[in-house]
Amino acid sequence: MPFELPALPYDRSALEPHMSAQTLDFHHGKHHQTYVTNLNNLTKDTPMAGIGLEEVIMQSWADKNTGVFNNAAQVWNHTFFWAGMRPGGGGAPTGAIKDRIDAAFGSYDAFKDAFKQAGATQFGSGWAWLVLEGGELKVTKTPNAETPMVNGQTALLTCDVWEHAYYLDFQNRRPDFLTTFLDNLVNWDFVNENLAKA
Repeated sequence: MPFELPALPYDRSALEPHMSAQTLDFHHGKHHQTYVTNLNNLTKDTPMAGIGLEEVIMQSWADKNTGVFNNAAQVWNHTFFWAGMRPGGGGAPTGAIKDRIDAAFGSYDAFKDAFKQAGATQFGSGWAWLVLEGGELKVTKTPNAETPMVNGQTALLTCDVWEHAYYLDFQNRRPDFLTTFLDNLVNWDFVNENLAKA
């Protein structure tokens, strides 16, 4: 069964004015689709064609199969990124994640600072993450396609800081994009679901 591009969990204009329909047209419709297409081409007629996406990620990472890993991880990362946003999202967290963030970082504002710092200082392309590691919350960043599962971490939230994620709307202002993501887009219900499953 070939890998498929998952549909967005909202209309492509639903995140405006914070993320434009044009950005989603290119980012989801072109970039994400290309990773899916490449992954299918790379795994066709191989044992990896019949296993789940996370298995492909872990196996290709272990085998140092960079081409398969980069495309598989980017399919996973992007799907996770879309689910971590919603119209009318952002702002202070609610539910269990609120207490965990306060305990781990001292306050939501301190978490925001740490998350924005991770995203702003990721040199070149990559991702900023809120993860669970050894039962503790941690903010981290990964380069290129790298994803927390290969480091034994459970992803709770991510922000894509590849230029294609923000350039049409923010040009070179990555810190402004990160602020907008946290203030207006984060789907805290999704984060709480990930925390509950961890």
